[in-house]
Amino acid sequence: MAETIAGITIPDTALVRDITTYVRDVEDDLLYDHSRRVFLFGALMGEQRGLRVDLELLYAGAMFHDLGLTADFRESELRFEVDGANAARSFLLDRGVEAERAEKVWLGIALHTTPNVPEFMQPEVALVTAGVETDVLGVWYHHVGEKDRAEVVASHPRPNFKERILQAFADGNLHRPESTFGNVNADVLAHFDPSFVRGDFVEVIRNSPWAE
Repeated sequence: MAETIAGITIPDTALVRDITTYVRDVEDDLLYDHSRRVFLFGALMGEQRGLRVDLELLYAGAMFHDLGLTADFRESELRFEVDGANAARSFLLDRGVEAERAEKVWLGIALHTTPNVPEFMQPEVALVTAGVETDVLGVWYHHVGEKDRAEVVASHPRPNFKERILQAFADGNLHRPESTFGNVNADVLAHFDPSFVRGDFVEVIRNSPWAE
């Protein structure tokens, strides 16, 4: 039976059920509840923006978007977003999802911490970022009605969320500091790792092997 939260109906399909079961098994409550809120807030922002979105793909993007932060990827040197994107694409392709649809999910996850780009892409890409921006940064907080916000949080609570999600970002990136160059996770490591040295784009250019 389909579940409806804040007026958003979670698709009752075999794929969505598989995704829910898988993510519930590999993520803790923090990331699982956050990912569900990202889907719901993303779908709500899609309605507000008048976008036609494939909710099944949006659900896949939202639910896998932080998978790269989990313990299974503690030896990866890729950006955590790419780890999650790769895992999602493989999961979808293994279940017969067309490559073009799976690629939208890959992009939505890979770009979800890259501001000012996804919003110009397909709805299934743009709305993963919109959901993340709402739940983590509060960017679209006032664009979601108070009643809808309350219903989403009642279904998927966020106790001490700000500090716990920051710790999750740190834990998922401490072993791969180079992957944070030029993205928001460098800010996280600057706060959580006293030994972290932020990459400097200007110095990379000045120290390149080119003479001039």
